[in-house]
Amino acid sequence: MIRRLLIRPGAIGDFIVSLPALESLRADYTEVWCAGQNVPLARFADSAQSIVASGLDGLGLLPAEHVVERLRTFDSVISWYGSNRPEFRELVRDLRLPFEFLSALPDGSCHAVEFYNRQARELGAQCPSRFPNIDCPAAERVFAVIHPFAANEAKRAPRRAFEQIAQKLSGNMPVHWLCGPEENLEGAIRIDDLYELACWLRRARIFVGNDSGISHLAAAVGTPVLAFFRTTDPRIWAPRGPAVDVINADVIKF
Repeated sequence: MIRRLLIRPGAIGDFIVSLPALESLRADYTEVWCAGQNVPLARFADSAQSIVASGLDGLGLLPAEHVVERLRTFDSVISWYGSNRPEFRELVRDLRLPFEFLSALPDGSCHAVEFYNRQARELGAQCPSRFPNIDCPAAERVFAVIHPFAANEAKRAPRRAFEQIAQKLSGNMPVHWLCGPEENLEGAIRIDDLYELACWLRRARIFVGNDSGISHLAAAVGTPVLAFFRTTDPRIWAPRGPAVDVINADVIKF
């Protein structure tokens, strides 16, 4: 039985665009270490925990014998963590840990999903999916969701753009505004667990948002997505889903 550990740091969108690659790298037993908020999305794995909880951040800095012993229980460790840290790579080599390091950032030659899938194929994975998929219970799509936030304010379209869209949609369906754990919007819905949020977004007829992880989440459950992009290249970072439209927020008058 092959025991494999997949270590994938990064924000919500980074994790979601790499989901097809991660799933294609499953072994007989698969564990995932990732950012804490992404743990609920690693549903394909036998076990998942945050990188912080694993103690990996302390390796080489603090007494971490328990972390080394844990890593030795795996036959294969595929890691996007530490790929740009020569001292960390040297440490795991000296410890003879079974690490394979992969570049965490796309090289710009293709969409991020394809970039991570290419990495997986080079490691022997067969036919990763072209689309991230988060499996949620089937539900009738009955409302619209507006999420006017992004972690980087430079990525946000003007609030009036969302207000105008919400006004148009409200004539045909209920409209819910959404905010995250560190975002404030009076009357907005807040669902902190990402899998619970994914299941709620599965009930939406349309999602309108920015270049953000939640736009990727909505696309991954099959919800039609309208995403505003400003500072990043949608050819690399656009959400992947069955019905995704991307708009350059800087060329539209609101």
